Amino acid sequence: MPPGMLLLDFIRYHQHLTGTKIGCNEGDCGACTVLIGSLVNNRLQYRSFTSCLTPLGNVHGKHVVTIEGINMQELNPIQQAMYDESATQCGFCTPGFVMSLAGFCLSEAAPTTQQAITAIDGNICRCTGYKSIERAAARVAQLVQDRGEVAPAVFAAEQQILPAYFSNIKERLQTLQQSLNGEMTPAEDVRAHYVGGGTDVYVQKPEEMKQKAIRFLFDQPPLNGITRQGSRVILGPAVTVTDLQESPVMQDCFPQLDECIKLVSSTPIRNMATIGGNFINASPIGDFTIFFLALDATLVLSDGEHTRELPLRQLYKGYKQLNKTPEEYITQLWFEWPETAQHLFRFEKVSKRTHLDIASVNTALHIRMEQEVMAEVHLAVGGVGPVPMRLERTAAFLQGRWLSVALLQEALNIAQTEITPISDARGTEAYKRLLLSQLIKAHFISLFPQLSVADLLNL
Repeated sequence: MPPGMLLLDFIRYHQHLTGTKIGCNEGDCGACTVLIGSLVNNRLQYRSFTSCLTPLGNVHGKHVVTIEGINMQELNPIQQAMYDESATQCGFCTPGFVMSLAGFCLSEAAPTTQQAITAIDGNICRCTGYKSIERAAARVAQLVQDRGEVAPAVFAAEQQILPAYFSNIKERLQTLQQSLNGEMTPAEDVRAHYVGGGTDVYVQKPEEMKQKAIRFLFDQPPLNGITRQGSRVILGPAVTVTDLQESPVMQDCFPQLDECIKLVSSTPIRNMATIGGNFINASPIGDFTIFFLALDATLVLSDGEHTRELPLRQLYKGYKQLNKTPEEYITQLWFEWPETAQHLFRFEKVSKRTHLDIASVNTALHIRMEQEVMAEVHLAVGGVGPVPMRLERTAAFLQGRWLSVALLQEALNIAQTEITPISDARGTEAYKRLLLSQLIKAHFISLFPQLSVADLLNL
């Protein structure tokens, strides 16, 4: 099978496991949800994936679990909860919901109803109604209440939540890894297409990607990991959004990280989407492109022979045009975050839906304070120009000053001169201009509670 083939097609048409459904083919509905088990630092980890956007090459050496793989002689407790709570009607979406809840049982998430509901945030039901599904999720949360320190897969097997074979998957994956012998080493074809999580490229051209020579960057050890070295935070480009969310380093730097990540996509897509892919996709509204632009991040690029550093702010030359050669890919990114400094950071986003939607306008603000003075200011915005951008003149105006309502008013006026939004499906030009001003105000209302909210809102 070509490694660029979609996992969904392989499951249904080659393995004839038709319980995994074909829905939107864009990662939005969750009907095709499967679980992918892998060893991370010798720890067994399962995450939910949308198989409609996952190339076979990204699951090489991993445990792929479809709905058939969690069936037991009778309904397992997750399926039984869905049945008892009348949480299924036409049944088309049900396998995806069950798989997401199974992923919750195999995760280390807190055994709460809210965490169980969060696990199904990428699944859509068109006919049943979500209250019955939420009740089923609450019952599933009760199944893992007493897990304690037992490994999730072992506990699920011992308690007969999932089939018994889950108890020895870790050992089987260890054996499998020893026998792989590098069959999936990246293609050396100079025309090879680089693929990270695949969450955008497989929406755009799935059939074309099936036959391409591909260098798979997802889950490659040299391209992973989040570490701190002195004042520098260093990330691999294959780090996923979920990796960011779970990183102690990132949580320490950004106490509100969970809050902003909830605004980005769904759990399965966050499990797949890579930070490097978000940058290279070059969308004018890439959420984490905006996040890291505000941090003034630097990229390390390589063509296999030579490496160079490039500030992220210099990557974008025009709409979908990058300051890199086709052979270059990101090997690392980093940003400065001195522990001794007082940092203020905020990410804001408005979209047609609060969750599971792309932004109309998004923005991030990073300020390094020295006593009461804004010593360093970085303001990044998306959706108001052809590329993700930083408002350099606005930031320069604020830098080195004490904040006041009058100062912010002038900054908002300068910001309007730096942007060139267009009217499109996500809003009119006037709407986007208004949104940007309101989101900048939201930054300052959140970060500077001493300011008068009434005065700011009246600007």
